[in-house]
Amino acid sequence: MSENNNQLTNLNRRDFLKKSTGLALAGAGTVMFAGSAHASKKDTDWKNHGHSDDKLWKEVRKEFVLDKKSVYMNVGTTGSMPEAVLKQYTKNNNIVATSPWDMQNKFGSWPYTTEMVESIASGFGANDSEIVISRNTTDGMCSIIHGMHFEEGDVILTTHHEHVGADSPFDVISKRNGVEIVHLEIPVYTGSEDISAQDFVDVFAKGIEEHKGRVRLIVFSHITYKTGTKLPAKEICELAVANKIPTLIDGAHTVGMLNLDFHDIDCDFYAGSGHKWQCGPGSTGLLYVRDDCSRLKEYWSDCDVPLWFVNSSLAHADYLGSQWQLQYKGNDNFPALQGFTDSCKMWDQIGRDKIEQRVLDLSALCKDLLEDNNAFPFGQLYAPNQRELSSGISSFNPFQNQQDLPTLNNFRDRLREEYGYIIRSTDFKVKIDDQDETHALRISTHLFHNEDDVFGLVEAMQDLYQKM
Repeated sequence: MSENNNQLTNLNRRDFLKKSTGLALAGAGTVMFAGSAHASKKDTDWKNHGHSDDKLWKEVRKEFVLDKKSVYMNVGTTGSMPEAVLKQYTKNNNIVATSPWDMQNKFGSWPYTTEMVESIASGFGANDSEIVISRNTTDGMCSIIHGMHFEEGDVILTTHHEHVGADSPFDVISKRNGVEIVHLEIPVYTGSEDISAQDFVDVFAKGIEEHKGRVRLIVFSHITYKTGTKLPAKEICELAVANKIPTLIDGAHTVGMLNLDFHDIDCDFYAGSGHKWQCGPGSTGLLYVRDDCSRLKEYWSDCDVPLWFVNSSLAHADYLGSQWQLQYKGNDNFPALQGFTDSCKMWDQIGRDKIEQRVLDLSALCKDLLEDNNAFPFGQLYAPNQRELSSGISSFNPFQNQQDLPTLNNFRDRLREEYGYIIRSTDFKVKIDDQDETHALRISTHLFHNEDDVFGLVEAMQDLYQKM
């Protein structure tokens, strides 16, 4: 390596290696890991720490039981339950197995989620009656999209970077009801020019104007899973409200990462994941339904029933309100729902504002190191490194050919096998009319990581890049 490549941004590599004891370079084994099989401290006082206090995050790291032989940085796919949550989840499964009829009253009275919702709603800036504990983001997205009363000629505005959890139900209602799905081209950061929050708002404003009077719903990802760009959700919702258009937000990558306030965002529906950044059990999620769908009824006053509860065992029970009609699906996995709740309560105790700042700080460090590193002369960062548009996801391709997926996947796999860093790859179109997909590595930094994990990853990427 050249002398320039021996430095990561403004930090000397030698000094870095001194403080990151246990780091092993290529061919010498694996690296240290951010977690520890440590008995969880139920009485830990998280409140007395600031978001930049190393003592806080050292204690947090002890709560996770991830494999110490690797550094797991693929939280965008799935997280890891904290040890206390995992232990209680196991106990609750045993309770249901031994007492399936009454479950020893562990989860309260029917419909068994009342106390769970009451304990977490305020942490998301919502009323108790507005939160549904769902199965995952896709469950929430499908429940709303398939439940809405669309007719031929109606328009849904969305973006060209949506997940299949939205695109799949879009395809169904397009073919079944004649709904026109308009995929708006949103800006993608490529380093050549700055993008701003207003640029995204302008895209939606133009879409509303071009389809004036026909837009029945706006759907977008708060954070795109493809690049990790954070869209200005509140500003887009303000635009929608001004035009009397309901909004549904895909929040798969925000619940557990960002300090969310649904009332402040002012969306109509918000679907999120419980198993990713929130680190709850699999098949859990969150669905926010604003004020018993009151605004949808106002905007869609021409429909007798603007929303059908298609994913419910209580679709006929109007007197229960939208929350329980959406919540109740018959016998549910109550230990998993409680596990999600327990994880949310831990996040609330630590402070969701602290977690957001920590995640974004680590993400900014990662982006700085990748973008400024002379070891990657053709490297391209696709996640904006500006706080208003940034998330805990950094998407980056170190190679000159940004469409060469086999080489990128080989690089990803060797990072895992030879260095112990677990990340994933992603694909997207920069421009909506691009013929070929662009590919990038997707790196997730979360509350159980620290600066050494980020430096270690970039150091390993640098070393592997030189070899390839």
